Amino acid sequence: MAHFVLPLWIPWALLAEGLGVFLLTLLRLRQLPRLPESGGQGELPATCLCIPARNEGQEIGRALDFWLAQEHPNLRIVVVDDGSTDATPAQLATRVTGHQDRLRVLRNDQLPAGWLGKNHALHLAAATPEARDAEWLLFADADVQATPDLLRRVFALLESAPADILALLPAVDVVSPGERLLLPTAATFFLWLVPPHRVADPRSAFFCGTGAFTLLRRSVYDAIGGHGAAPMEPIDDMMLARRAKQAGFVNRMAQGGPDLHLRMYGSGWEVIRAMRKNILGIPGLWVFAPLLIVGVLVIFLCPIWLAILGRPGFALIEWLLWPLVVGLAHWRMTGKPFDWIWLAWPLIGPAASVGIVWAFWDRLRGVNHWRGRTVPLRGSQSAKS
Repeated sequence: MAHFVLPLWIPWALLAEGLGVFLLTLLRLRQLPRLPESGGQGELPATCLCIPARNEGQEIGRALDFWLAQEHPNLRIVVVDDGSTDATPAQLATRVTGHQDRLRVLRNDQLPAGWLGKNHALHLAAATPEARDAEWLLFADADVQATPDLLRRVFALLESAPADILALLPAVDVVSPGERLLLPTAATFFLWLVPPHRVADPRSAFFCGTGAFTLLRRSVYDAIGGHGAAPMEPIDDMMLARRAKQAGFVNRMAQGGPDLHLRMYGSGWEVIRAMRKNILGIPGLWVFAPLLIVGVLVIFLCPIWLAILGRPGFALIEWLLWPLVVGLAHWRMTGKPFDWIWLAWPLIGPAASVGIVWAFWDRLRGVNHWRGRTVPLRGSQSAKS
């Protein structure tokens, strides 16, 4: 049997691509604005933090403790408990005691037809008197933690670089092996795909919103129709920013971590399950899922293909280069050192493919599934709890 050796130009092209990715990461990190070291001393504008919560009992208590400690006298917090069946109601009840002037909790047990759960929860929060009276609305997930001076520093940034909608990129806390392997890579991909200087450019189509921290003017939220204008949007944070920018409002992004951080998922398996909800959320992208799977497997299994096809030296270089790229971005966002588990990065290919296949199957069935709730994407059927 003839021994096949890969043409030399292919591994050289892959090596050039790897080095290009390293330089791109350096460039993106340099372009990403940081928050000021300290905030101003003036009065901060009235702000309402809106938090959707469904079965967040492990994280929401700690997160609220951080938000309640914010150095922002004009901050009000509204949490919508979206039918939680775990310890979330008890955690919320404990925090409301002693903070009635700053924290409001709403309970919602019925998801109307034509809504995704998170979108409906944020819609309810934004309709409260606290949110109606606020100059700014802040949307954040139920597991986000922030240093006490974060909002003061955010508004100091907005004084020097005005914006109508601001997204902060958080640091992602990782504990289990699956989280440590998958999430820093996902965060690095996001940096590549969303260039900060293009987001801030009104002539550019790039936009940015994040589930961890999206701050926008109340007037902007009303002008673009709020969450009610896109009640079935799976990636609501990004699409909210997209609609705001298309309407002519100024969108910016900045680095929030490590002062803004969260543990997004409790295991690598939960990360894959989250891909089921989000990865094909961009309208029409699900049609290209088979091509996306092939691309993921080719890219992440690249060192293995190179070794099998007779270029082991190039395979070794590619294998070692990727952890350096991820480590650079992770260190900047979190302040944490190199993690040896990143050397297992080819495993991301098969893992991500499982998430894409799962998401593709849901789209074929016409449903969105998250946190035990299946919502039809077509028709007017009720959600299944």
